Amino acid sequence: MIGTSYLVDLNPSQRRAVGHGVAATGANVAGPLLVVAGAGSGKTNTLAHRVAHLLLHGADPGRILLLTFSRRAAAEMELRAERIVAATRGQVSIPGRSPISWSGTFHAVGARLLRSYAKSIGLDPGFTVHDREDSADLINLVRHELGLSEKEKRFPLKGTCLGIYSRAVNAAEPLEAVLRKQYPWCAEWENDLRELFDAYVDAKQKQHVLDYDDLLLYWGELMQVPELAGEIGALFDHVLVDEYQDTNALQASILRGLKPDGAGLTVVGDDAQAIYGFRAASVRNILDFPNQFRPPATIVTLEQNYRSTEPILAASNAVIGLARERFTKDLFSDRTSSEKPALVTVPDDLGQVNYIVTTILENREAGMPLKQQAVLFRTASHSAMLEIELTRRNIPFVKFGGLKFIEAAHVKDLLAVLRWAENPSDRVTGFRVIQLLEGVGPGTAAKVLDSMAGRSPTDALALFRPPAKAIDPWRELVALMQGLIDHAASWPAGFDLARQWYQPHLEQNYPDAVVRVGDLDQLQRIAAGYPTRARFLTDLTLDPPSATSDESGVPSRDEDYLILSTIHSAKGQEWKSVFVLNVVDGCIPSDLGTGSSEDIEEERRLLYVAMTRAKDHLSLIVPHRFYATQQAKSGDKHLYAMRSRFIPPSITQHFEQQTWPRTVRAAHTGVTSSGVTVDLGARMRGRWRQTGS
Repeated sequence: MIGTSYLVDLNPSQRRAVGHGVAATGANVAGPLLVVAGAGSGKTNTLAHRVAHLLLHGADPGRILLLTFSRRAAAEMELRAERIVAATRGQVSIPGRSPISWSGTFHAVGARLLRSYAKSIGLDPGFTVHDREDSADLINLVRHELGLSEKEKRFPLKGTCLGIYSRAVNAAEPLEAVLRKQYPWCAEWENDLRELFDAYVDAKQKQHVLDYDDLLLYWGELMQVPELAGEIGALFDHVLVDEYQDTNALQASILRGLKPDGAGLTVVGDDAQAIYGFRAASVRNILDFPNQFRPPATIVTLEQNYRSTEPILAASNAVIGLARERFTKDLFSDRTSSEKPALVTVPDDLGQVNYIVTTILENREAGMPLKQQAVLFRTASHSAMLEIELTRRNIPFVKFGGLKFIEAAHVKDLLAVLRWAENPSDRVTGFRVIQLLEGVGPGTAAKVLDSMAGRSPTDALALFRPPAKAIDPWRELVALMQGLIDHAASWPAGFDLARQWYQPHLEQNYPDAVVRVGDLDQLQRIAAGYPTRARFLTDLTLDPPSATSDESGVPSRDEDYLILSTIHSAKGQEWKSVFVLNVVDGCIPSDLGTGSSEDIEEERRLLYVAMTRAKDHLSLIVPHRFYATQQAKSGDKHLYAMRSRFIPPSITQHFEQQTWPRTVRAAHTGVTSSGVTVDLGARMRGRWRQTGS
């Protein structure tokens, strides 16, 4: 008989979630489950224990589907579950030997299913997946071919066009509605955009490529075919979904197609942390989930917080308690403290910077590492003045939000070689590869690709006559592509061939090639972990790591550094001390986030997410005014601000209200021999504005 010692450390609510509907046979004996997991309530631990509990009670690991929003989250969940199972059975845990064969992001699982069912839905099983930049490049090519770039009035650029297309797909909304609500300045181009998107879809199909959104769109369409939907749904007894509040309409429809009656379906999330509406995520998915089934889904609420002190939670509860619609929950903690979150009023943006830097250094002197402190902000540009001051004071920092790994130019070059070999019909990648050769421009690249239409790609490449300057490089490229297309070299040996060919082009095209080599080393290590080129390219596109050579932040020699982050990027993180910039109307909520009541509610949740990142100390900073560099030369150059509407007088008792600068500080004032007090800080602030130094 299996013991339950692995459940001892769970609280009662967590145990209810873990044990819901689980019988000794592992059968689906209960309906759908919604776990409303408050911030810091042990969500990941609970979901991992539920997976382990299912496995220990007879569930078939090959019939469990675990859906997350990052490959790392899926891997962590599998590892935790595997350790619990091994420990309970008295076995040795072997990392990487998870019995669960279906886990990952929605997009990765979708790609895997689409390859399996490609022929049933008219797809080429060898399709390649474009990342966002490749998709934008393709839509730009189509845009030019249709003559839309030659309009008398300015037509939306490729990034905007792709954004409109992506929004319509993921939100499952008509183009007209997307333009009206999200892109009103593009509404006049509705007919042209409709033509563009039709041509874009046609181009993708001809080239056997899918973009990031297609992986969900095609999967969603697959689930609309009753026979195929039933067959795919029958593959899984249990479907578990993490971060359900971040799903969009298309993802929700996919889940309903998998489990129409909700049997075996578990979703975990927190409506109070739904902050990705700009990505078409819909908070309605989690709010409406219980009543989508008959009988309604069981709801288990996790309210015990293991991260923050009680005063921080009291203030956070008060902020979210004013939300128009939510699942009722009040976070609580065993971590007592007499320190309330600070609501700090400063005179202006410079005062805000000085307060943060002063407090951060005081914390550091008291033994708190910089890494345990974070400054959060609504928009990346809000930290500009702070970054200048941190640099001036020699305080190292990392700002989250750099380039993704595959967005780095040199990584895209090498991946393009492999993608083109995998799918020679892909014009975007072929266009990039051909132009790596010295002496070959866009015109020649287009002629090469045209010559390949309807012919053997290797024959077409061998017969093409390049410009005289490129004859030798062309011969080398043809030899490489013949080897890669024909799979003359096994994987990952094919990666080695491509990298050897690319090395001289890297050195020729990038002055900092030595730095960029590190990214290619990392790429090679990743490639070695995949059984096939196709699987490597797909997974890397869907969930890339961060780039090293393009990161924003601290030199490698600094072991300790401050964290700067947008609130969106901070979700899921925690620090001992958290500072939130610009807690004023116009910033939180953003001027751009007050178009509708739904937008305002999402801005409220954004502040809540920022507050619940703090473990011990929380400071919300309220500058009275901002220095406006673009104001008229005459008159006041400051914009005056009001404290955020999300902290009305009715809840200020949960905060310690402070004013900064403090009244008297030896570090900021001096006393002359005549007894006159001189505010040196004010003088220096004035000098800073004049000199910009």
